[in-house]
Amino acid sequence: LLQKEAEHVEGFAPEVAWVTHGGKNLLDERLCVRPTSETLFCDYYARVVKSYRDLPKLYNQWCNIVRWEKETRPFLRTREILWQEGHTIHETAKEAQEETLRMLNIYKKFFEEYLAIPVIAGKKTEKEKFAGAEYTYTIEALMYNGVSLQSATSHYFGQKFSKPYDVKFLNRNNEWENVYQTSWGCTTRMIGAVIMVHGDDNGLVLPPRIAPTQVVIVPIKNDESVITEAKKIEKQLRDAGLRVKIDDDTNRSAGYKFAEYEMQGVPIRIEIGPRDVENGNICIARRDNFEKLIIKNDNSVVNTITQLLETIHKDMFNKALARNLTKTYKCTSLNEVAEIIKTKPGYIKAMWCGDTECELKFKEIGGIKSRCIPFNEEHFDDKCIVCGKKAKHMVVWGIQY
Repeated sequence: LLQKEAEHVEGFAPEVAWVTHGGKNLLDERLCVRPTSETLFCDYYARVVKSYRDLPKLYNQWCNIVRWEKETRPFLRTREILWQEGHTIHETAKEAQEETLRMLNIYKKFFEEYLAIPVIAGKKTEKEKFAGAEYTYTIEALMYNGVSLQSATSHYFGQKFSKPYDVKFLNRNNEWENVYQTSWGCTTRMIGAVIMVHGDDNGLVLPPRIAPTQVVIVPIKNDESVITEAKKIEKQLRDAGLRVKIDDDTNRSAGYKFAEYEMQGVPIRIEIGPRDVENGNICIARRDNFEKLIIKNDNSVVNTITQLLETIHKDMFNKALARNLTKTYKCTSLNEVAEIIKTKPGYIKAMWCGDTECELKFKEIGGIKSRCIPFNEEHFDDKCIVCGKKAKHMVVWGIQY
């Protein structure tokens, strides 16, 4: 199955894990632990698709794959990867291409509107595209230290897989035609992105829309009036659809709990003690910037907390975006590129002629790779930064995890 699509095999061969022994016994036939799922889906499609009436077929799955990574990093590069991946086949190229872009935009929306991580969306160069694809779209995120992270990809295959795997259908003219195919995916790598974009020396800082607990209520003293008021606030917030908990464990001090929930990245902490009950107040602490505010414990609490969670999301996104901008550089010479990567890594915008040899020249400078040709492409110079010939594209370059 793997060998039917030559370009795919060539691209994945270095990462394929082969099982040759079962215990001490040599296997009669070695087993391939799949590095990705295109070959399996193509084999399936070839069995079930007969007519244009069977199309499109849209599949989404969460599964484990294995890549024989030479250098592993927690969350970012591991040999066993848990990911979400989609596989679709379509009647026309136009429909498949629209699906490829639609899914990329869904990933972009998820990263920006849920994870509060700004990304650059664009197209991979021919050298960096997915093995076997006609083209690959990507979203790229920049970590706090200026290292880039490929965060999700969406691939248009055209008929490059459907022809060798013989995935055909009778079209509307009653003629046999090969399907048009896509695949797309993202992995638990996004957990690493959340940690490295938002985290600080006190631990996690979780965006409110994905935080398992959005609000934690910590009674300063566990007397009856305080607990009663804490439970009342909890019910109000829970009824409003927020994820909230009370920590009334008497075996741990309030200070210990504050530090624990800061480490866990809970976006909002509500502190309430006997004096607060007496004065009709509560204290709210933000995890993202440690600001505290005193508000009245009245019917406006739910609205205040809900709005504050939205503010926290926006502030986290804008903080990350502002940092990205300070770590983005326009370069017109390779000497500039070398100096930046050596002293203050980040995104490098530079013009490129489209020649793979010029692209490889970048890799000689600290392992820099092209990240993408952004959809919002700028043209700030006419010449390729490497060879001086006429530039075709502005490329975002950088070092990667």
